Amino acid sequence: MPAPAAPYDYDAALRACARGEQQALHGLYQQESRYLLGVALRIVRQRALAEDVLHDAFLNIWRRADSFDATRGSGKGWIYVVVRHQALNVARARAHEVSADEDTVETLLHQRQGDDAGDAYALQANMGKLHDCLGHLDEPKRNSILYAYVDGCTHSEIAQRLQAPLGTVKAWVKRGLAALRECMG
Repeated sequence: MPAPAAPYDYDAALRACARGEQQALHGLYQQESRYLLGVALRIVRQRALAEDVLHDAFLNIWRRADSFDATRGSGKGWIYVVVRHQALNVARARAHEVSADEDTVETLLHQRQGDDAGDAYALQANMGKLHDCLGHLDEPKRNSILYAYVDGCTHSEIAQRLQAPLGTVKAWVKRGLAALRECMG
């Protein structure tokens, strides 16, 4: 009867990755990839996307292996945290995406090109009016709207940027949009 295999040393593998030993990264991948793929899949819910997450996470593990600190936790736990954070970042980014089929995109592009030719003056006038209306908002409302609609920030991200309570930021966005609608109308 063969002797049981020694437990895999994740900490040593991460230290070897930090030294640039590619074989150590390969060993980590061989040891955990099927389980880590499951973690990513539970978060992003699409196999191809989960595979991309896993790939990017292993690149992060390779690049950041020197930041692993065994006094703060286990190597295996650190690897799982890297994959989980990568998957959550992808899931958050996808929450901001709007999907459309190719026909819809083509139709919108053709409409937009037609609109550009005939309505350039109207578009410029509307942009000027929007600028004026934004100028009439108080600074917190204006900044909240710009962060949300220009930078694509979530309410939580806006709250962090403005150092304001989440509920207050939501109210600023809602009231600011209502004021813009009234001004533009």
